[in-house]
Amino acid sequence: MRYVQDRTGRFAERPHYEAVELDRMFEKLINDFLKAKHGAATFPVSTDDLTLLIEQDAEDLDPYADLSGYGKDVEGVTEFVKGRKPKVRIGQNLAASENRENRFRTTLTHEYGHVRLHAYMFEFGTSSGGLFAGKAKPDVIACKRDTIVGAKPVDWMEWQAGYACGALLMPASRVRAVAGDYQIGANLYGPVPAETVHGQAMIDRVVESFQVSRDAARVRLSVLGILGTAPVTGTLFG
Repeated sequence: MRYVQDRTGRFAERPHYEAVELDRMFEKLINDFLKAKHGAATFPVSTDDLTLLIEQDAEDLDPYADLSGYGKDVEGVTEFVKGRKPKVRIGQNLAASENRENRFRTTLTHEYGHVRLHAYMFEFGTSSGGLFAGKAKPDVIACKRDTIVGAKPVDWMEWQAGYACGALLMPASRVRAVAGDYQIGANLYGPVPAETVHGQAMIDRVVESFQVSRDAARVRLSVLGILGTAPVTGTLFG
């Protein structure tokens, strides 16, 4: 990780992570957590375990929050208070609906990404001078559905939290193993387009293996280079 200029104006400087750094950080974090709790890291991570993970690092978690005051389509909010752990709020429409559990899980882990990666910035961001001196800081990050799993890198806080979400729910090494088994069986080598039969089949396998939405699975396979627009250039066997 290194610091670069924050072009959004929120801070003078902000952390820049390479994707591989976030993959390593959050895969280790979830593996250590699961091994400490269960003696082994198995997937999919249960929703109860995701909740406990957040509760370790947050002052409060409200999974049935009324977020209407933050605007349309806001599904998660993380509130930063100087001198205290962050507070996390998840929209009540997610936890209360059985058919939205996967969206609930991705929203939980997205907000956890903000907790782990950004809390310290708000802790020190109000000091005069120093690393994060700049414009007055906000104390709330309100996250809409379209940025929870698919934020653009220019929206760096949302991109980092979204990447953390994928890395926690779908650790890179395990996704590659799941996809690799399919690629070997199908005699494939190289990225395949998501809309193809093989692309859809790998999305299905990730959905089943990690209890995530198809959208989250597609994004994760894409950022890991398993799905892509490049045609298959060969097979595993020549």
